[in-house]
Amino acid sequence: MKTLLLNKEQVGKLITMPEVIERVEEAYKAFNLSQVVQPDYIGIHLPSPRGEIDFKLSYFKPDEMISMKSSSGGFVNNPSEHGLPTNMGSILLFDATTCALLCVMDGSLLTGLRTGASGAVSVKVLARKNAQKVTCIGTGNQARMQIRAIKEVMKIEEIHAWSRTEDTLAQFKTDMESELGIPVIISLSKKEAVAQADILITTTRGKGALVEADWIKPGTHIIAIGSDQQGKQELDPEIFRHAKIVNDSMAQCTEKGETWHPLNQNIITKANIHAEIGEILLGTKPGRENDQEITIFDSTGMAIQDNTSASKIYQNAIAQGIGTSFEFF
Repeated sequence: MKTLLLNKEQVGKLITMPEVIERVEEAYKAFNLSQVVQPDYIGIHLPSPRGEIDFKLSYFKPDEMISMKSSSGGFVNNPSEHGLPTNMGSILLFDATTCALLCVMDGSLLTGLRTGASGAVSVKVLARKNAQKVTCIGTGNQARMQIRAIKEVMKIEEIHAWSRTEDTLAQFKTDMESELGIPVIISLSKKEAVAQADILITTTRGKGALVEADWIKPGTHIIAIGSDQQGKQELDPEIFRHAKIVNDSMAQCTEKGETWHPLNQNIITKANIHAEIGEILLGTKPGRENDQEITIFDSTGMAIQDNTSASKIYQNAIAQGIGTSFEFF
């Protein structure tokens, strides 16, 4: 039995953003059809100046595929001291019928792709149909992934952007305008940027509220990406009081996501959470119902997204004869 090895460059050639969006949507539906086994993920915080490493595991019953992903972040000294990225990831795929290891692949690119795709899936069911302007609070790699994915499901007329770092902001403008041909307008303040948003994306490693409730205009769709562990926060909890709240996984979001903060402050209860996004995709609960609603998609990231997306990469690799095979036995 042979195991396939795929590096980051190969992974990038083996899947397109539309394919990732399709597989993430499939993952969300499967989760709410009880076709998924997904244990709580485990996170280990390492001593400063190191960061954290998470481990996520899932079993996708229709494909008989088990995935296990490690993802690390916040290792700021890696480039200068070790010649390594600050964030890394690896994915193992197992055949659930035998538990044989089918594939080892880079997971850093896939994590970015499937997280970006999650925002695009939420736009399909929660953003206004006439939405045109997207605001990014944070302009790192995930902000770029969100834009790349969202442009696959709607026409973006303008991107408004804010970052703490002027150089990062300027580079984001240069890169996005060159790559996508969409004008990027640099905002001098967060408030100014948020005021323009039809769709608001937050992708920071924030430790406190970056976006205030009174900045949000009616009809805004918010994609909250940055908070995936307790201690992280990007949104004023008051935003949740009068919003339609949608989680990827309610269990995760109420414990580790942005949704935890308004729950902890008794601004909302779990009964105020409208749905998991898979329920909306399956049609068992409504998505956006009018153009005045403020909608929030709280995405903590789910192991099943890695599973379905990595499986597609593996299938494409086998079909195209890409990768290096090796044998354990």
